[in-house]
Amino acid sequence: MQHTDVIILGGGLVGLTLALALDAHGVASVVIDPADPQAMLAPGFDGRASAIASASHRMLEAIGVADRIAGLGCPIKAIRVSDGLEPGALDFVPDEGDGALGTMYENRALRRALFDAADEAKHVTLAMRHRTVSQDRDAAAATVTLDDGRTVTAPLLVAAEGRNSPTRAAAGINVARWSYDHVAMVTGISHERPHDNVAYEIFYPAGPFAILPMIDGEDGRHRSAIVWSTHAADAPGLAKLSDRALAHELEKRMGGFLGTIAMNAPRASYPLGFHHTAKITAERLALVGDAAHGIHPIAGQGLNLGLRDAAALAEVIVEGMRLGLDPGDAQLLARYERWRALDTFMVAASTDGLTRLFGLPGKTASAVRRFGLGAVQRIRPLKDRFMAEARGESGQLPKLLQGVTV
Repeated sequence: MQHTDVIILGGGLVGLTLALALDAHGVASVVIDPADPQAMLAPGFDGRASAIASASHRMLEAIGVADRIAGLGCPIKAIRVSDGLEPGALDFVPDEGDGALGTMYENRALRRALFDAADEAKHVTLAMRHRTVSQDRDAAAATVTLDDGRTVTAPLLVAAEGRNSPTRAAAGINVARWSYDHVAMVTGISHERPHDNVAYEIFYPAGPFAILPMIDGEDGRHRSAIVWSTHAADAPGLAKLSDRALAHELEKRMGGFLGTIAMNAPRASYPLGFHHTAKITAERLALVGDAAHGIHPIAGQGLNLGLRDAAALAEVIVEGMRLGLDPGDAQLLARYERWRALDTFMVAASTDGLTRLFGLPGKTASAVRRFGLGAVQRIRPLKDRFMAEARGESGQLPKLLQGVTV
């Protein structure tokens, strides 16, 4: 039987970040994931990209991952929000010297950096291409048995398995969920004109259309990632379009301001929904990332919300162990629950409200939205609040998100 401090089920971006955050403080973990790393780390842009908020980026620096992705990300120097292509856009531009609002990375670059760092970490054991065949949690410890017969035990089990977490379901944790009846198509484009490090969020009644700046390709061509939310009924038709026809549709929706475009990545589609758990802890169990909450990609905060979970949980565990408590102590889990409950709920509720507000059809609704965008543009304190949210700097920040270890 193998003993460790924390068992992490799920070796995705959030699970590996948590393992590395614990490793930076000498806390041991075993990360278990059924995926084949070679498939996850395959070369070539698959269109999937993430905006890493500036606070999240400070955590990657603190745990020694930032150097591995240096030069691979595109700083977001401004965000432009508009109601369709109508005038009256809202521009978020940080003051001189404040730095970028975030950085866009290809997901595969993040996965590679985190996996390599975890593979080399002294206190992280990777059990990839393995599944758990049984789990047991009691007052003393959590124990899992792998499909190769190994048994691992620890004071704490962490579920980082994603939105359909079987561990969460087995624990009987209730989940509020609904579908938006929308599908997000994710892909990548090359374009004629530079994006100037600006991220665009264009709201249409059928759903938001995001253009996210990426670093230029090796061929020198300008690149962006696309997240196009549309009615589920329209998704099959979009999937059947040729690359040329799809590029034409994308050009229309962005008003042609990036010039001629061409597809440079495969397309991936996934249904959009909302879910939020009633609680994020149970006996010897903590949920992080999409296992605890899933939100609309309207504000690009899904991954950052999970990274905030990882930073908070790591801090709670490290400080508790310094006091002589084990990582799964009920007092520590209660602290983690209190710390993350309000933040995750507020972000989830805000993104859901924005999705519904901008989905209202009609000229009157559009006029009201443009008035609201104009008001935020003029009211500096309100605008600063939105920029703080985009940076991931609102609320009580864990130390790792401030760029320092616990």
